Amino acid sequence: MRVTFPAFALSLAALCGAGSGAWAGDIAGNAITAFNTWCFKAYQTETQARRNMGADVAPFVLTFWDDSLEPRPADAPPGIERRCEVAFDGDHADRAIEELRIQMQTPPVFGALIALPDTHRVLDETVLIEGRELLRGRVAVVHVGTRDTASGRQTFMAVDRLYDGLGLEDAG
Repeated sequence: MRVTFPAFALSLAALCGAGSGAWAGDIAGNAITAFNTWCFKAYQTETQARRNMGADVAPFVLTFWDDSLEPRPADAPPGIERRCEVAFDGDHADRAIEELRIQMQTPPVFGALIALPDTHRVLDETVLIEGRELLRGRVAVVHVGTRDTASGRQTFMAVDRLYDGLGLEDAG
């Protein structure tokens, strides 16, 4: 059977369309899996991360930048070199934390727990926030929480990598 590109593209669009196909099942599970699979991988541009996660057709919002590869957004918080955040409908924070903890213990293990760097703080919506020491003296912060939006409750999962030299000031 020969499939032409337009037919393939239409089939793919139907499969991945919002609320159907691949995303019609466990939306929270798929969003958590996308986060755990792709947000810890370095050397991705925003375009690559969006493609890897299927973010343009997924029922989650992806916020991503890595200014070691391309310019950061003008409103990016100070000290954060790379951010990957996935936000999706509903309150799934407990599940997100459970699956995130499993992911962080999967080799390569995601850093040793450290004090929360000055670049981050606990917010009202925070359910989990941890500073982590990475390889080569780098620091990341993982953050899970829920927030109210115009469409209802939303869960978010984020990982921020700090600029080289930030976050370990107290380590001596």
